[in-house]
Amino acid sequence: MSVTSAMPPRIVKETSNGVIYYTIQEDMLARRELECVGEINAESVNTLISQIRYLARQDSEAEITIYINSPGGEVSSGLALYDVMKAVSCPIRTVCVGTAASMGALLFAAGDQRDILPHGKVMIHDPLTLSCPGGSALRMKSFSESLMHIREITGKLLAELTHKTLEEIYEKTADDTYFYAHEAVEFGLADRVITKI
Repeated sequence: MSVTSAMPPRIVKETSNGVIYYTIQEDMLARRELECVGEINAESVNTLISQIRYLARQDSEAEITIYINSPGGEVSSGLALYDVMKAVSCPIRTVCVGTAASMGALLFAAGDQRDILPHGKVMIHDPLTLSCPGGSALRMKSFSESLMHIREITGKLLAELTHKTLEEIYEKTADDTYFYAHEAVEFGLADRVITKI
């Protein structure tokens, strides 16, 4: 028995030159719509960065929409995407579809227009580590200082994006804090709840 991977959905269009096949993602890109779905890592971020830069070169003033449904992921990769979102001159609209958590929440909050669907939710917390390195006390100290530095960077960005104090952000990120759609708007993580996209 052979196992075949599922083909991504394709759109079929008849033209005067014949039949054209293209993916939904290609169609979305043509409409300046991107997806940040799943784990945030170097591979997913590099794809998004390339797409954003391409669209910014095509039209430096037209809006780009990023649909976000992500549990978060690598802080360094997420910050690279954040920097590009802020570096391009065209406005970036973010839409929370499902859950924007951890680094996904920071990227969602970084949009120039931040929309959330009625059952969307946003989760913020301090940076996590899945494993603590063993070794010398100096190595442990260095690791701890690095983690606290990341906490400070992400905390300051969230404070700026939500217009909250750093202390208020630290209070909320001490544990996993979930904001449902209207709560996200009240806290400053989103601008409005939408029912149509």
